[in-house]
Amino acid sequence: QVQPVESGGGLVQAGGSLRLSCVASGRTFSAYVMGWFRQAPGKDREFVSAVSRNGGTTYYADFAKGRFTISRDNAKNTVYLQMNSLKPEDTAVYYCNFYDDSNKPFDAWGQGTLVTVSS
Repeated sequence: QVQPVESGGGLVQAGGSLRLSCVASGRTFSAYVMGWFRQAPGKDREFVSAVSRNGGTTYYADFAKGRFTISRDNAKNTVYLQMNSLKPEDTAVYYCNFYDDSNKPFDAWGQGTLVTVSS
């Protein structure tokens, strides 16, 4: 089963930055829209950002606009999430995933990477 591998999380103070990476092999990476999602304690998983197959178009949840930047490197099968001006409410486990043809993430999730933002 294909599972992405996320990394780059950690503990950071409010206002700080982190760069998350996700290596997603097992499929033809460049053929898929890729997305980042997050799940905070006690909450459902939610959409954060997505990037088109060639990286030319990006999408963001309202809370991510102006603070987060998604990008991808198809040669490395990797998608990134640069997060700036982090807030305590950004604390969550962050996941990446492929989008299927019905514009939904595949039902195969990695372990995620934990981001903790202290106030």
